[in-house]
Amino acid sequence: MAQSVAHKGNHSADHDHGHHDPNELKVLGFWFFLISDVILFSVLFATFIVLRHNTAGGPDGKELFELPGVIWETFILLTSSFTSGLATLAMNRGNKKQLIGWLIVTAILGASFVGLEVSEFVKMVNEGAGFSRSAFLSAFFTLVGTHGIHVSVGLCWMIALMIQLGKRGITETTKGKVTLISLYWHFLDVIWIFLLTIVYLMGVM
Repeated sequence: MAQSVAHKGNHSADHDHGHHDPNELKVLGFWFFLISDVILFSVLFATFIVLRHNTAGGPDGKELFELPGVIWETFILLTSSFTSGLATLAMNRGNKKQLIGWLIVTAILGASFVGLEVSEFVKMVNEGAGFSRSAFLSAFFTLVGTHGIHVSVGLCWMIALMIQLGKRGITETTKGKVTLISLYWHFLDVIWIFLLTIVYLMGVM
C-alpha cells in the first residue's frame, strides 16, 4: 500500500514536471523579448553616441532640440506610466470599468506623446534637418524613431486588449495580458529617460 502511494506521488511529481503553466511560459517569453529590446536599444544608443558630433556642417542638437517640447513629452509619457499602474490596481480589485477607463487614459496620453514626437520630426525635416542630412541626424531619427514605433505598437496592443476586456472581462488570461502591457509600458519609460538624458540634455549642453 505504502509503495502504491509512493508510486502515485512520484507519478504526480513527474506529471507536474512534464507540464508548464502556459501563462508562466508567456511571461518568460516576454522577458526574453524585453532582453532582446534592451540589446537593440543599447546598440542604437552606442551608435548615436559615436556619431553625435558628425554633423557634416549641418545643425547639431543644440540648434535643433527644443527642450520645452521634450519636457512636455517626458511629462506625458511618465504620467501615462502612472495611469498604467492605476489600471493594474483596478484589475487587482476586479473593477473592469476602472481598468478599461485607466487604459483609455493611458492610450490617450501615449497617442499625445507620439503626436508631439511626429510634430518634432516634421518640423526638423521642414527645416532641412532630415534623416540623410548627416550621420548625427540618421542616428537621431533611428534611435528616437525606434522608441516612437515601440510606443505606437504598445498603443495598438492596448486598444486590442481593451476590446478583449470589454468582451471577456477580467479573466486569468486578460490579467496576464494587462500585466505584460504594463511591464512593456514601464520599459518604454525607462528607455525614454535615457533618451532624454543622452540625446536631448547632452545635446543642448
